[in-house]
Parts: sequence; structure tokens; C-alpha cells
Amino acid sequence: MGDDSEWMKLPIDQKCEHKLWKARLNGYEEALKLFQKIDDEKSPEWSKYLGLIKKFVTDSNAVAQLKGLEAALAYVENAHVAGKTTGEVASGVVNKVFNQPKARAKELGLDICLMYIEIEKGEAVQEELLKGLDNKNPKIIVACIETLRKALSEFGSKIISLKPIIKVLPKLFESREKAVRDEAKLLAVEIYRWIRDALRPPLQNINSVQLKELEEEWVKVSSVAPKQTRFLRSQQELKAKFEQQQAAGGDADGGGDDEEEAVPQVDAYELLEAVEILSKLPKDFYEKIEAKKWQERKEALEAVELLVKNPKLESGDYADLVKVLKKVVGKDTNVMLVALAAKCLAGLATGLRKKFGQYAGHVVPTILEKFKEKKPQVVQALQEAIDAIFLTTTLQNISEDILAVMDNKNPTIKQQTSLFIARSFRHCTPSTLPKSLLKPFCAALLKHINDSAPEVRDAGFEALGTALKVAGEKAVNPFLADVDKLKLDRIKECAEKVELVYGKKTGGAAEKKEGKPVSGKTPALSGSSGDRETKDAASKPGPQKKAPAVKSGGPPKKGKPAAAAGVGGAGAKGKKGPETKEIFESELSIEVCEEKAAAVLPASCIQQLDSGNWKERLACMEEFQKAVELMERSEMPCQALVRMLAKKPGWKETNFQVMQMKLHIVALIAQKGNFSKTSAQVVLDGLVDKVGDVKCGSNAKEAMTAIAEACQLPWTAEQVVATAFSQKNPKNQSETLNWLSNAIKEFGFSGLNVKAFISNVKTALAATNPAVRTSAITLLGVMYLYVGPPLRMFFEDEKPALLSQIDAEFEKMQGQTAPAPTRGISRNSVAGAGDDGEEEEQEDVGNDVVDLLPRTDIGEKITAELVSKIGDKNWKIRKEGLDEVTSIINDAKFIQPNIGELPAALKGRLNDSNKILVQQTLSILQQLATAMGPNIKQHVKNLGIHVITVLGDSKNNVRAAALATVNAWAEQTGMKEWLEGEDLSEELKKENPFLRQELLGWLAEKLPTLRSVPSDLLLCVPHLYSCLEDRNGDVRKKAQDALPFFMMHLGFEKMAKATSKLKPTSKDQVLAMLEKAKANMPAKPAAPAKASSRVAGGAASAKFQPASALAEDSGSNSMESKPDPKRAKAGGASSKAKGVQGKKVLSKPILKEDDDKSGPIFIIVPNGKEQRMKDEKGLKVLKWNFTTPRDEYIEQLKTQMSSCVAKWLQDEMFHADFQHHNKALAVMIEHLESEKDGVISCLDLILKWLTLRFFDTNTSVLMKTLEYLKLLFSLLSQEEYHLTENEASSFIPYLILKVGEPKDVIRRDVRAILNRMCLVYPASKMFTFIMEGTKSKNSKQRAECLEELGCLVESYGMNVCQPTPGKALKEMATHIGDRDNTVRNAALNTIVTVYNVHGDQVFKLIGNLSEKDMSMLEERIKRSAKRPSAAPVRQAEEKPQRAQNISTNASMLRKGPAEDMSSKLNQNRNMGGHSETAHTVPREFQLDLDEIENDNGTVRCEMPALVQHKLDDIFEPVLIPEPKIRAVSPHFDDMHSNTASTINFVISQVASGDINTSIQALAQLFQIESLAREASTGVLKDLMHGLITLMLDSRLEDLEEGEQVIRSVNLLVVKVLEKSDQTNILSALLVLLQDSLLATASSPKFSELVMKCLWRMVRLLPETINSINLDRILLDIHIFMKVFPKEKLKQCKSEFPIRTLKTLLHTLCKLKGPKILDHLTMIDNKNESELEAHLCRVVKHSMDQSGSKADKDTEKGASRTEEKASKAKVNDILAEIFKKIGSKENTKEGLAELYEYKKKYSDADIEPFLKNSSQFFQSYVERGLRLIETEREGKGRIAASTGISSQMEGTCVPASTHTVSSSIGNSNGEEVGPSVYLERLKILRQRCGLDNAKQEDRPPLTSLLSKPALPTVASSTDMLHSKLSQLRESREQYQHLDLDSNQTHSSGIGTTLASPSSAAANIDDLKKRLERIKSSRK
Repeated sequence: MGDDSEWMKLPIDQKCEHKLWKARLNGYEEALKLFQKIDDEKSPEWSKYLGLIKKFVTDSNAVAQLKGLEAALAYVENAHVAGKTTGEVASGVVNKVFNQPKARAKELGLDICLMYIEIEKGEAVQEELLKGLDNKNPKIIVACIETLRKALSEFGSKIISLKPIIKVLPKLFESREKAVRDEAKLLAVEIYRWIRDALRPPLQNINSVQLKELEEEWVKVSSVAPKQTRFLRSQQELKAKFEQQQAAGGDADGGGDDEEEAVPQVDAYELLEAVEILSKLPKDFYEKIEAKKWQERKEALEAVELLVKNPKLESGDYADLVKVLKKVVGKDTNVMLVALAAKCLAGLATGLRKKFGQYAGHVVPTILEKFKEKKPQVVQALQEAIDAIFLTTTLQNISEDILAVMDNKNPTIKQQTSLFIARSFRHCTPSTLPKSLLKPFCAALLKHINDSAPEVRDAGFEALGTALKVAGEKAVNPFLADVDKLKLDRIKECAEKVELVYGKKTGGAAEKKEGKPVSGKTPALSGSSGDRETKDAASKPGPQKKAPAVKSGGPPKKGKPAAAAGVGGAGAKGKKGPETKEIFESELSIEVCEEKAAAVLPASCIQQLDSGNWKERLACMEEFQKAVELMERSEMPCQALVRMLAKKPGWKETNFQVMQMKLHIVALIAQKGNFSKTSAQVVLDGLVDKVGDVKCGSNAKEAMTAIAEACQLPWTAEQVVATAFSQKNPKNQSETLNWLSNAIKEFGFSGLNVKAFISNVKTALAATNPAVRTSAITLLGVMYLYVGPPLRMFFEDEKPALLSQIDAEFEKMQGQTAPAPTRGISRNSVAGAGDDGEEEEQEDVGNDVVDLLPRTDIGEKITAELVSKIGDKNWKIRKEGLDEVTSIINDAKFIQPNIGELPAALKGRLNDSNKILVQQTLSILQQLATAMGPNIKQHVKNLGIHVITVLGDSKNNVRAAALATVNAWAEQTGMKEWLEGEDLSEELKKENPFLRQELLGWLAEKLPTLRSVPSDLLLCVPHLYSCLEDRNGDVRKKAQDALPFFMMHLGFEKMAKATSKLKPTSKDQVLAMLEKAKANMPAKPAAPAKASSRVAGGAASAKFQPASALAEDSGSNSMESKPDPKRAKAGGASSKAKGVQGKKVLSKPILKEDDDKSGPIFIIVPNGKEQRMKDEKGLKVLKWNFTTPRDEYIEQLKTQMSSCVAKWLQDEMFHADFQHHNKALAVMIEHLESEKDGVISCLDLILKWLTLRFFDTNTSVLMKTLEYLKLLFSLLSQEEYHLTENEASSFIPYLILKVGEPKDVIRRDVRAILNRMCLVYPASKMFTFIMEGTKSKNSKQRAECLEELGCLVESYGMNVCQPTPGKALKEMATHIGDRDNTVRNAALNTIVTVYNVHGDQVFKLIGNLSEKDMSMLEERIKRSAKRPSAAPVRQAEEKPQRAQNISTNASMLRKGPAEDMSSKLNQNRNMGGHSETAHTVPREFQLDLDEIENDNGTVRCEMPALVQHKLDDIFEPVLIPEPKIRAVSPHFDDMHSNTASTINFVISQVASGDINTSIQALAQLFQIESLAREASTGVLKDLMHGLITLMLDSRLEDLEEGEQVIRSVNLLVVKVLEKSDQTNILSALLVLLQDSLLATASSPKFSELVMKCLWRMVRLLPETINSINLDRILLDIHIFMKVFPKEKLKQCKSEFPIRTLKTLLHTLCKLKGPKILDHLTMIDNKNESELEAHLCRVVKHSMDQSGSKADKDTEKGASRTEEKASKAKVNDILAEIFKKIGSKENTKEGLAELYEYKKKYSDADIEPFLKNSSQFFQSYVERGLRLIETEREGKGRIAASTGISSQMEGTCVPASTHTVSSSIGNSNGEEVGPSVYLERLKILRQRCGLDNAKQEDRPPLTSLLSKPALPTVASSTDMLHSKLSQLRESREQYQHLDLDSNQTHSSGIGTTLASPSSAAANIDDLKKRLERIKSSRK
């Protein structure tokens, strides 16, 4: 048993690894208990066991293993970190548990696997189980299968991926072991439950008996869809829902929706293995297929047919195969072979699915043409083929081909095409069948339903019925406006019969309807169609596709089509719907008209209509007009009335007055009545006739406009123009065109038939009459506003003179936008056209223009000869071929999509070995895109993708050409075609760095502009991730840039899920990048604004359109750099500022110039600047370092600014025109004061942008920039901001470049800015930058930099010289020999300046100089000695700023590198977050009141940042400036006088510039125990704060000795913890922890280190408990618990604070037992915190534990407390009084109360209270009591002076952020005698070169208050407290001196004070000045 006792003592984790199985068993049992007990899943306990869990499950001892498995299960269930162990544990379970004979072991193993799946580790578990299936041991295989089955039945097929399991099923069925086969059968049944028939194809080939058995089992499976019964941790809400359903007993009918959602439809296709068939084609296949004998051809086809029966085919290049099959279908005379070839095509399409899409365009026309065959089996084969092909592409892609066949003469073709359309529509959804597609199809089908052949009609009805069912009546009705009722009913009847693939719900129903297997193949549809639906839905080919269809011309056009479309508002199209019925009216006979007119017009009127007397006719007209004006709309018989007007003399009326009236009445009727096109036709001829009439023209135009409003402009205009041009009257023609120009402006452009106008305009342009020509050109100008540059294409062949006139007109229109339509809208809104008509209209205009272009068919010109030329071996011939193609395209200008064999030929040239030919091919392809327009779409897959491959070319120019080509194509096709299918992901997969970076760059540019993308984009993600880790930096950078845009479309979840396939190391990196990208993720581009806003949109300037449409997406460089047509199309969708609070989302669709300039210009993004610095440090972005700024820097800056600078300002800042930069600067100057915080938060970006301005050549910008910089740095120094290293290094070098400008005024400004910069950036660091500037080639710059260096040395002493004075001077001295005179002079002057400061030592530092240089220098020094006053005067003029500082801070200025450290710490604080809370470090010992009075701003002194010593924080333990007045204190302690000299020495070392020396010195201080014990709480708190901050400072890592420094600081911290007074240090740590938890800006690391210190203290407690003043510690804990009650602590991110506190209290209770409760004496109200309750709990618990008789104890305790009560009361009163004395507000009151109390109870013992406090406090109390005594005796002059003290507190001490226990916080000084300080002060003064004699005249205050600025960190307040109490004391001492001379201290006070009275006077003076300062602040 000896051994046993040994291992029993071990901790649990060691037992679990013990070599004795019993020990392990015991360990597992205890671990199990422990795991069940730990309630916090993130507890650090868990991590101890991370490496052991695998051993738990693989234990070699079976008994122990069982326990181990139980413990492991508990671990996996409860531990947060368990996921990390998945792989190894699952593999252990498979290999070492599943083979155990005990069933319990297997059961536990299975549970562990399932538990891993529950904690989201399903993939890893599944992988291990699948590996287990290859194990030789059948037991293991059976257990693995069982586990998989169980997992599937519980978690469902969404979580357990079935594909890999189904892959191995057939192999399992072949196993020799029956148990394996049986288990496999059960698994197959379970899989069948989830995916039904999709399981059949993969299992087709198993043993027929087994298959039969399976079929029998499958039949028994219930038809209710299975449901997930166990849920992942992330699916808790689903779980809750499931449990509710269970509870409600609603399992069976748990809601239809849920069921469908629960079971993802599995596509059998996905579960199949792809088969490669190309290589298996017979060798002679291509010869045979061309053979003369049909039998041979048949053999060839049968071979293919056999191969394509494979349900899933490997992707490859099937182009040749498809080509020959197409040829057979199209050309073969044997119909049997046609059917066979069609079957082969169908098989290919089914097996390849989406990958066949690229060939669809070639094959579809051929198949459709072939429908002329009558034989049913051929027709059926063709139908199957075209249906299968349809599923591989989209309707959009093949619509051109289908529409082309619709007009075929052959009725069978028409019938079959309509039927095909009907079948295709069934697969569509409303989103994949937009109006743009419906429109052409409906138009063609309408012809079919009027066809003479009944079968064609029937097919047409069926197709239209299907369309109606899919898209809904609202969408289709407008196109059926002219269909008579009978036919309409027939269409509706068909619609009802139609069964849609997607159900009306477009979703789950798909597979149910067509999921039946087709001829033993995979189900015809299922996934592929489902898949397609989502894609098409995503890429709704709506307006955004069409606008850019037109090429040529620059950006203006891009905005134009948008405007154009917008103008129509919901124009004509929408109106057709509901209003059509009124428009058509049958023609009435003249008799009927007369009857109707007679009913509404006076009889006299009708009679006089054709009177011979014009006056009668005029009177008649007047009556007519009156009658019309009074008629109601419904009663007015428009046609009758206009026919009456047209009655003889009608339009031949000779009297112009009658004619004017007549025309006016026509206008009235048109406006007031329901005016139809029939009525319009009656009058239009007459109107056009009168349009040119001088007197009646305007009335005629008015009438025409009214008619246009009634019958819509497109129709009216067409009629009017046609009429005008059928006449010969040029006047009428030109006026008609003028009217039309005007009408277009009023009505907008939508719906106009451009083609008809263009032919008329061409006629007009050819007219001999110049007026007609002019009007035509004006009309073209107006059309240009709407159509844009494409309009010019129609007139290219006009005469040059005419063309130049047209161009001039277009030029005029260039900057203008189309006006908003003012007419044709009102009725529309009545008609409720809304967004109905909107979409198609949008696309209408721009696209129609392109469609109208006469396109040439160049198919015949692409001859076989040309194709063979292009493929010739000789490159010259190849070039000839390409040249020919170029000229063919050039001649044709616009071509039809049929280009024969050209794509294949060009494809071959894209990888030509001759790069020149590759480039030529690329330019042909670019040309092709322009020439073919949007029809180029069908060539994306077979040509476009190959262009992308060229992006991987090693030659830069080839890549650029390829990119231009891809962009030209994408502009025509939109992005959907490119992103669909796997082609793009295949390209990205290639490990070619060029290809990857170009492609990713392209995607990053295009993706942000898309509103939706095909789901195939997901296929690119794995390759994107591999790019993130590519060896090539550029690829990584591009991948990072593209990441947010992928995420914008795919969402964070999908992207994160895709990381699961990565290696663990990569996964973590990628996830981190994803998190970062998530923050930068831009919003998706908004949808086009609706009709109403588009009207306004149309009017806004084209220039602004794109800009505002480009919603402020964070990084999309592309968008800012060129307005993207698709985005512009969005009509200025409301732009969103990403993630920026307080920034208004722009509400109007498009903003005019002046809008939106309210609101802040700089937006504060929390931690934005820190993030940017991290990125730059981590090289995620380019470092701001260049000789001239390259584009990528500007783009990067633009991207970074987009989130924090107002959009409109950013547009100004990055505008190409310098005047905009000036504007931007003016705005920035204006906002500088009002947006200080914003400016500071974006300072790094502002400075970077300003550096770009330094590279501008424009002087006005430069001047403005410098003006802004001067203001900026003044502001920064007022705000006491410190430039960060990052800001400085990316700005100062560029500013220094400007110091060498030739213009004097610029140089002066730059120097002034450099001076101001010293206030916000340490001069010593400026020095190095300026030193760099002296190396410039520009002599002016060298000279100025040298002068500047001189000024720095003069102002700040030698210590600014970096790296050392010696090196710096040597460097300067080299310039004495410069060839430029000014540089020589500057160098000499600088060294002379140094000489004046430093004396002869300069020569030593300079080292050896050539004789010539040395003599020059000596000469110059001699000269300067003769006129000493000159230099300072010059300097005073030039640097008023510095001069001031010199005078005020003389004592501080010559401080060397020591300032460096402090400024570093400062910056660290600043970077910690918000600059407001930056801890500004106390300056040296001076409060300069003159400075404060002069400054009417905030209480701040301007002084160079470099002097902000942070020494106080480090020296505090000893360096406490005591008031000088107390030269000899009554409490002078001998100990100090002995050690004084030691301390002086140590202090001098602490002040050293070398960090290490300082730290060693501090460590020495804490080695002297007696000294270390003297440090008070306040001091220790500050010291610890300083040390911890220093340890956490990230810049220490950059120092060479950084690690060493951290190590020594660490040691020092340990020393401080061990050697200080334990009470003080504990108290300090508690207060520090409280502060760090309260401060938002403080880092969690800081609190963590403070807690680590506390833990160390807790460890020391057993030794130190007796020396600790527990009452004080408990008071501190009480305060802590008051500020942080338990609930609040629990909310902390980390659980450490609450655990630290509990541990501390627990340890104290353990050490003190119940006595601890006696130490709560200093706490007034114990109920304010849970301290007492907690202590009682702990005490009780520990007593229960130790088994003592708790009851008795409590009784005893109770009696004891009663005894104590009376004593406690006295204690309480005294504690209250002492608390008051300790608090700064009530100190006087407290003293008075204590005095009263002592009087009352003269025997009261206040000793215990005093002995806990510091000597300082004791003396203060005694003196206070004495004072009160003297006061009460009536000597009352004191009262006046106490006023000052309170005021001083008011002005200088911000309220302390926490209550410090009674005296501790204030007593900084304690017993260190003043002589020590005097001594120290002397040393410091000497080092600063000050005279020690002058101390007397200094106001005593200066040494006490280290600085006037308000300190914002609590610790500094403590210091100020203590200093104030000292100040108060010192003042009271004066009064003692005055009042009571017999108390004068023995030593001569004269040394420190001129006289007490003068000091008192000083204090009064101070009082007045402080009063003044206070009042001026208000």
C-alpha cells in the first residue's frame, strides 16, 4: 500500500497519467466528478486536460477505460475547448473502443462521437468514422456504420453529409462479413428515409438480391418526412421549437413549412461519381462519324450513346464532340441517326449539367430547325435533347435563338418551339422570367395564336397560359392588351391546367412533381433546376443589365440611359394595362356622329358649322367651345365632336380666327374627354397641315400636345412625323420636328420608336430646306439627352460637314441631363402603373437603341479558309487571318451573333506562342464585344473564360490587354454569365500568381456593383482562401481586398463554413481575416429607386448620377475610380455610409451640388485609427513610403477614408481638378475647430492626404495646405495631442521636402509648421527626420534643414541630437565642405549655435575635419563671438512660438533623451483609445500662472511635448516634492539623514536617460527594506500603474533591449510586491484594479496583470498576514464591492476579477477564521456592499468543512458581538470622524468634531486610529487640533486663509474617482524629510543648468503643483491630493509663524523663504490670480 499513499496525494491530472491502472481509475473517477462540478464552460481547469482526453479513451486497462470514457463524455459535453480534441479522440474511439468486447464501452464511444457532433465537430467525426470503415477488424466497421446511422437518424442529413457515406455503401454491401452487410442495409434504409429516391442511382450496381431486399425495406419506410431530433449547440432555437411541438403532440402535423425546411432536398446527381468519357471514345470516332456509310456513323453514335448513359460526367472540353453531334442533327439525311445524335446530346447535357451550358447556344438553333421532321421518334428525341439542354443554361441565354425560329414558315417548327417555350416557362419563376424576357416572347406567341395552323395556335395558347401562370396576370396582361376575349379566356384556361415545376410557391414542391426517374437516369430535374432557379432569381436580368449595352462614348453616356429611362416615370408602358380599353374605339359613321353631337351641342351651332359667313362660323365656334367647356368627361362624345369640326370646310378653313378657335377646341376635347386614337386620326392630318402656319401654328401644336397626352406620345409622334414627311411642305416638316423636340422634353422618352424617327430624321437631314435640317439636328440633340452616344452610330455615314454639325449639337448637350417629364404622368398615376411598367422601361431606352442598330450577319464571311488561315503553322499567315477578321468586323460595324467557327479559331490564338498575335486576338475580341453588343453573352463560356486564362500571362502588356478585353465583354454581358458555372473557380484554382492577382482584382472591382450573384460564386471561395495564403504577396493582398466583396454576397456564415476544409493553422488565420473583412463589408448596392424618385432622378446632372449611385462602399476602388454603368443605372440609389453612426443616409435619389453638406465631415469610427496602424504594421496595407505617390497609394487612402470622411468631401479631395482640392481644404479649415475629435480620429489619413498635396504642382493648393497645417498643429498642441510614430513617419519626411521650395513664402510656412510640430512630437525625433532631409539633392532643402537643426539645438539643448550628439555633429560638419554656398553657411551657423550652447566640447564631438573646413569654422566662431546679440534676435522674430517656450520653460528645455521614454508612455496612453482620456503626464515643477492668464482657452500651457516628463510616474516612491517652507519638520526622522546621500545617488540614477539604469535604480530603492516600507498607497499605486503600463507598451518590443527591459520591470514589480508595506501595496492594487475595470480605455491586459500581482500577494498572505492592517484592506474591498457588486462583476468579459476577489477573501478567512469579522471597524455602512455577507458565508463554510460544532460557535459569536456593541459604537463614531478628516471636503469639519469629542470624552483613546495611519497624517491631525485650540481662543485670522485652500482645490483638483480610505490616499509624503528633497532638487537643478541661489524668489507653489492641466487618471489625483494637503499644511505653518513666534523651528528658515510675510503675500497674490483664471474660464 506504500505506493498507493504516494499516488493518492497527486493532483487529478497527474493521477490520470499514472502508470498504475488503479491510480488512473481513481483519477478518471475524480475527473468525472470534477467535470460534472465545473459549471463554467470556459474555466481554465478544462485546458489542463486537453492533451489527456485521448488517453482517457484509449486506456489499455478495460476497467479504467470504461471510467475514462465516462469522464471523456462529460468533458466533451461541458468543456468549451473540447472541440480541439475531436480528431485524436474520435480516432481513439474508432480504433481502441469499438473493438472492445464490452457493449458498454461501445455505447460510450458512440455517445462521445455524437456529443462531438453536437458541439459542431461533425465533419471531423465523420472523417474518422469513414476511415474506420477501411479497418480490417469487422467489429470496428460495424460499430462505425452503426454510429453513422445513429448520427444520421438523430441529426439529420443537413448535418451529416451523405455524399461520402453513399460513396462507400456499395463497398460495404460486398463485405464478406454478414454483420457488416446487415449493418450497411440498416444504414441504407436510414439514408433512404432522408433522401428517398436519390439513393437509387448510386446503389444500382449492387447485388440484385441485396437490392431487392433493400427495395422491400424501403417500401416499409413511412412517407412522413423525417425530422432532426437532436440539435447542435448553435441550433438551440430549433430545439426549443421541436420540444414545443413534441409537447403539443403535434409531431405528425408539425406545420408543413417546417417539414420541407427540415429535409434539404438531396440531388442524386450530387451523390454520384463523375465519369471521364472523352478518353473512352473510340479512337476512330471522328473519322467514323464523317463516314459515307450510315452504318459506320451509327456505330460511332452508339458508342457515344453508351458512354453518355453515365449519369454524371467529368467536365472537360466537349466542344469537338458537340460540334460533330450538332452536325449530325442538322445535316444528316438519315433520321434515325438524327434521333440517335439528339439522344447523345441529351445524355451529355444531363451528365454535364451546368458545364454543358457553354455549348447550348450552338446546339439550340440546330435542334429547333430540325423540328421540321415529322417522325414522332425523332421529334421525341429532339424534345428530350432540347429540354435537357435547357436545364443547363438559362432562358435569357437562348432567347435570341428561340425568337429567331419563331417566324419560321414551317408550322411544325413553330408548334414545337412554342411547346418548348411552354415547357421552359414551367421551370421559371417570376424572378427568372422578368418583363424584359416576357415582352419579346409574348409578342412572338401572339402571332402564333393568330396562326392559320391549329396546332401552332394550340401550342401558342399553352405557352402563353404557362407564362401567365408563372409570372402572374399583373406582369403578362399588358402584353395581352390587344387579344380579344375568346382568346384571352382560352389562355386563362390553359393557365389553370399548367402544373409548374416549382409549384406556385417556387420552392420545395419542385422535386415532388418531377422527381420520377427518367429512363433509369437521375431524376430529370431535381437539383439542377432547383439550382438554376436560385441562380436566375439571383441575377434577375432587370434594368441593371441593359444600360451598359451600348459601347463607345465616355462616362456621360453611362448616366444617360438611366436618366432616359427614368424620365418616362412610369410612362407609357404601364399605362397600357388598365387604360387600353378606352383607347380603341370603332369608327363611327358620319350620321351617328351628327346624332351624338346634336345631343350635346346647341342646334344653332350645328347649323352654322358650314355657313358661308365667317362671322357665323366664328360665333358657332364660340358656342361650341362653351359647350365643350361645360361637358362632363363621361358625357363627351369625342369622336362625334371632332368629326363635326372636320366637316366642310373642316381643316381647309380660310379664316385664321375661326381656325385658331377650331384648333383650340380640339385641344380642349383631347384634354377633357376620353380621347381615343380613332378620334385622333380624324384630326391629326389637319393639325400637321396647320403646324407650319404662322398664325395658327401654336394652336396646332397645343392641340397635338393635348392629343399626345391622351393617346401617348409614342403613337402620336409616329403619326405626326409620318404625316409631316408624307407632305412636301418644308415649313410643316421643320415645325413638326420642333414640336417633337419639345414634346420629348415634356413627356420623356419612354416608349418612343427610335428607329422610325431615325429614318425620318435622316430624310430631314437630306432636305434641301435648311430650316428642316436645323430642326432635325435640334431633335437629335434632344434625343441625345436620352439615348446618349449610341445615337451617333446611326449617322456615321452622313457627310462630314453634316456630321460635324451633329457632333456640335451633341457637344452642347454633353453636360446636360434630360429634364424631368412634366406631362403624361398624371393619368399614369391614376392608371396605377407603379413599378409595374418600371423595370422593362428602364431597360427600354438604352437597349432599344442598340437593338435598332442594323446588324450585319458576317457568318458567311467566316469561311473555312479563313479559319484554317488563323490556325496555320506559319505565324505570318495566322496574322493575315487575324487581320482579315479585324477588317470584316470593322466593315460590318454592328454584327449579328452568328459568327460561325470564329470562336474556336480565336480561342486557339489566345495561347499562341507569338505574344503579338495574342494581343491582336485580344483586340479583336474587344472589337467583337462592341460590335455584337449584348449578344456576345452566348460566347462568354467558349471564348470569354479563355480570355481570363490570358490574365496569367507573364507579360504585363498582354495581361493589361486581356483585362481590357474582359472588361469590354463584361460591360456588354453583365457579370452573371461569368460567375455562373465552375469556369471561374477553375481559373482561380490555377496556381498562377499573375492570373490570381488579376482575376481577384477584377472580381473585387466588379462584385461590389452587383445586386445579386449566382450561387456558383461559392465555388471560388476555397480557391480564394488558398490565395490568402499564397506565396506571392500581391496575390495575398488582392485576395484580402476581394474578401469583403465575396462576403457581401455570400454572407459571413457561408464563408466561415467554407473554412472547415482548411488545415487548422490556415483555418485560424482565414477566420481572423474573415472577422476583419466582416467589419469592412460594404452594403449591397441598393435597388433602382422606384418610379416616383426616378422622375426626379432623371433631371439631376449626369455628372452627379454615377457619383451618388456609388453607395459609399468601403473599399471598392473600382467604383470610385470610374462610375460604374450598372450602378449609375440605379438612378442614384440612396447611398449608405457604411457602419457610420450619425451619418444621414441620403434620402433623395440624386443630390444636387449643394445638398447633403450638413453633418460632420469627419466621422469618428471607434478604434479606426488603431486598426489602420495595426494593418500597416502587419503589412496588410502598403506602408506610406514613396518617392512619388503611385495610384495604389491613392486608392488605398481613398478606401481607408471612405468610412470616416463625408462622401461629398471625399469626392472633392480626390477630384482630378486642383480647384476642388482648394475647396476641400477650405471646408476642412472651416470645420477644424468644431470637429476637433473627428480631426484627431482621422489625423493619420488627413496627414497622408496632405502629403499627396505636396506633390501637386499648383502653388495655390500648396499655400492652402500649409495654412491648414499651421492651424492644425496649433489645435493639436492646444489639445495636448501627441503625434503617433505612424503619423509622424508618414508625414514629416514629405513636409521636409517642401522646405526646399524655391518660393520664400512657402519655405517660411514650412519652417513655422516644423516649429509647431515640436509641440506635439518630441524634438529629438524630429531631429532624425530633419537630419534625413539634409541628405537631399536639393541644396535649398539641405540648407534649410541644417538651419532648422541649429534652431532645435538652440531651443532644446544638445540632447535632441540623435542618435548621439557626436554622430549628429559629425554628420552636420560634413556639409561645411558642400559645393553650395548657402549650405556651407547653414552648416557653419548650426555648428556655431551648438558651440554657443555647448562650448569647446564641440570640437571633440566633431572629430577630424579637413584643414580648410576647420579654419572656416574657427573663423566663423570667432566672428560670432564678436556680435553675440545677432542670432537670438533673428530667432526671436522667426519663432515667436519657441521664444515663448524658452522663456517660460527654461528649466525644462535642456532635458535630454529622458524625455523620450516619457513621450513614449504618453503616446501609449493616447493610443489606448480616446484622446480625451489621454493621461497627460505631469510636467516638471512649475505652474506658470502668467502663461495661464494669457491663455483664454482651456487651462493648458503650451510647451513642447518632448518636455512632458513622465518621470513622476517612475520616481514617485521617493521623489515627493515637499513644501520648501518646512525646511525642518518637527517629525524629522534620523533614518533619512543617514541614507540621504544614498538616496540622492539613486535618484540621480533614476533620472538617467537610459531605461535600464533607471530601472536598476528603482530596484535598488526597493532593496532597502526600511525605505521600501515608506512608500505610501498612493505612491505604490502610481508606481505599479507606471510599471504595468510600461510592460504592456507594444513599442518596447521594437527596442533592441526591449525584452531585457520587460524582464527587469518584471523583477522590479516582484520586488515592490514583496518589500513594500503589505497593507499599502494590497490597498494600492485593489484601488488600481477597481480603476482599471472602471476605465473604458484601459486594456484588459492591464487588469489582468494587476490581478496577477494580487494573486502573488495572496500567495504571500500566510507569511505576511500579521503585519497587515486588515481593517484597512477590508475597507478597500468593501469599496471595491460597492463599486462592483457581484452581478456587475459577472458581466465582465473575463471571470478573473470575481475569482480574484473570492480567492483573496477566502484566503483571509482561512487565515483569520471567524475573527475576520472583527476587522470591519472602518466601514461605516456595511450594507452598502455584500462584503460582510460574503465573509460570513465563507467562514461558515470553512467551519462546516472542518467539522467543528458550528452551532455553538455562532452562539458564542452572537454573545461576543453583543459585548462588543458598546465598544463598537465608540469606534464607529471615531471612525466616522477620521473618515471626514481623511476626505478632502470635510477635513476641517472632521478636525472640529474630533476636537469636540476629545473635549467631551477626555479619556477617549484615539491612539488605535492614529497608529494605523502614516506619520504625516498623525502630525496633520495633531497640528489641526492645536490650530483649532488656538482658533477657539479667539485668534481668528486663519479663517480667511482657509478660503484659499478650498479654492485651490476647486481649481486644480478634479474630484477623485474613488474614495480612498481615511488617510491613506492623501499621504504621499509620509516621513521623508524635506532635506532629502532639497538635496534632490539641487541635483536636478544643476543637471538642468540652473542656478541654485535663486530659489528664494520662486513662489512656493511652483514646486508643489506639477502642472495646471487637469490630470485625468485617478492616480494623479491622489498625488495632487497629497500635494494640496501639504500645501495647506505649509500655509498653516506660515500662520503659526505669524501667530505664535515661540513655535518657530530651530533651524534657519531664511534659507528657503525670504520672509513669512512675503510668502503670505505670495499666497494672496496666487489667490487673486487663481480667481482671475477661474472667472476668465467661465
